[in-house]
Amino acid sequence: MPITPEPPAREAMDFDAVIVGAGPAGLAAAIRLKQLSPDASVVVVEKGSEVGAHILSGAVIDPVGLDRLTPEWREDPERPLKTQVAEDRFYILGPAGGLRLPNFIMPPLMNNHGCFVGSLGNLCRYLAARAEALGVEIYPGFAASEVIFGENGEVVGIATGDMGIARDGSHKASYTRGMELRGKYTLFAEGARGSLSKQLIARFGLDKDREPQKYGIGLKELWRLDPAKHKPGLVQHSFGWPLDNSTGGGSFLYHIEDCQAVVGFVVHLNYTNPTLSPFDEFQRFKTHPMVAPLFEGATRLSYGARAITEGGWQSVPKLCFPGGALIGCAAGFVNLPRIKGSHNAILSGMLAAEHVTAALTNGRAGDELTGYEDDWRAGDIGRDLKKVRNVKPLWSKLGLYAGVALGGLDMWCHHLFNVSPLGTLKHGKRDCDTLRPLSQVKPIVYPKPDGRISFDKLSSVFVSNTNHEEDQPVHLRLKDPAIPVAINLPEYGEPARLYCPAGVYEIVYDDEAEKKDPRFVINAQNCVHCKTCDIKDPAQNIDWTPPEGGGGPNYPNM
Repeated sequence: MPITPEPPAREAMDFDAVIVGAGPAGLAAAIRLKQLSPDASVVVVEKGSEVGAHILSGAVIDPVGLDRLTPEWREDPERPLKTQVAEDRFYILGPAGGLRLPNFIMPPLMNNHGCFVGSLGNLCRYLAARAEALGVEIYPGFAASEVIFGENGEVVGIATGDMGIARDGSHKASYTRGMELRGKYTLFAEGARGSLSKQLIARFGLDKDREPQKYGIGLKELWRLDPAKHKPGLVQHSFGWPLDNSTGGGSFLYHIEDCQAVVGFVVHLNYTNPTLSPFDEFQRFKTHPMVAPLFEGATRLSYGARAITEGGWQSVPKLCFPGGALIGCAAGFVNLPRIKGSHNAILSGMLAAEHVTAALTNGRAGDELTGYEDDWRAGDIGRDLKKVRNVKPLWSKLGLYAGVALGGLDMWCHHLFNVSPLGTLKHGKRDCDTLRPLSQVKPIVYPKPDGRISFDKLSSVFVSNTNHEEDQPVHLRLKDPAIPVAINLPEYGEPARLYCPAGVYEIVYDDEAEKKDPRFVINAQNCVHCKTCDIKDPAQNIDWTPPEGGGGPNYPNM
């Protein structure tokens, strides 16, 4: 066993505000801080190799947040969003066909007209340039790996991960100690199931008296279409096939600029059948007779996957703690039926920045931004989430047809009367607690991919441009290495090998013919940082931690 030398002390840099994550929430917070207080020192740290590298979203973007943050963006010739929604379609699919739902029966908040289709990653690159022009320091390629606490237990900043550590823990010639970025306030904008946000929620009991957070996994591909089949601004959503009535989820298909379209699929992670594979459900969806013709003569350009927060109003934890706050999807601000969260992410970043600015102006540091906690529920974000709060629990409890119908009725009641006759429903179980044993389910058998419309996981990871330094510690850590084979395999067939959309987890047998001597193998270099394993593992045995900074997917135009 190599002897690892005692690491040198970290260098430290001091700022007024430290922001973790260069997504829409983090960048909006940075921009708003500098708009309100140009002399404030603000730093954003981002684990992706560049801003936007790890950003994945559908995306139909409600511009309300962007209009408030940078009202002049619409006149900017470099604006990243240029295609407005031109047509909205909703379908319920069966195995051989589908029924289009008339738009007039949809609650008004489901109307996407006035929204834009495009790349959230490109929007973040645009916002990063705006932030840097205002004097914000942005450090891509550095993963925030540790929260730093002060003498009184308050958050005083973060430390970036050491780089150049070998798999066995020894220091390579390239070893570089991480930096401490200390701030009077630290905002965490890590996205869904952020590793540091998870620790903060546990440490400060931020989820006390809240419903458990609910999640989905969103899978997405970017395609270049035959120009004859491209309809800029067409937005299409579907429910139903290939999922059964008791499994939540659905598809999205958006025609964006330059003869490109994005197609994606969301599976709610409270599904019960351990043999279900969200990736393979997505591939199967594209073979539907109402979908497959679009991809004739088309080329797949990219693939990615990401967890999505779905709990909404009743699952948002307390957002402030001594020295900082959660913003964006780290807070859980996705509006599930609209499949939108970027507008609330931007609004939450702005709101938190306004409270940080007020605190700094009054000479404060390291205390709780209680006004932020009070204001989000009473403001635009709260109003957006409250009116859809029962859609997810109804869908989970009643299944697709009854759940969606009653959820729509509940949204109509909110629209017409500003009240729900159901009050606020509870979500119930955590997503990791919903799997049934293998003995109680019918195994799902998926068709082999054709390599033309449907694909396997490894070829998909290839077009996600995922790359990790292979000689580094495995960032997917098992609390008990025995559990996958001793418990998860006999009970559930080890569902990690199926819920992971990137082929990270495998069961390998030393005697393949007899299925003897199984081993649990982690192919960490395939990880696309979706965090599904951290959420869905029935034993809660997998802890997703940041790998060396700059590793992971490199999404273009996603």
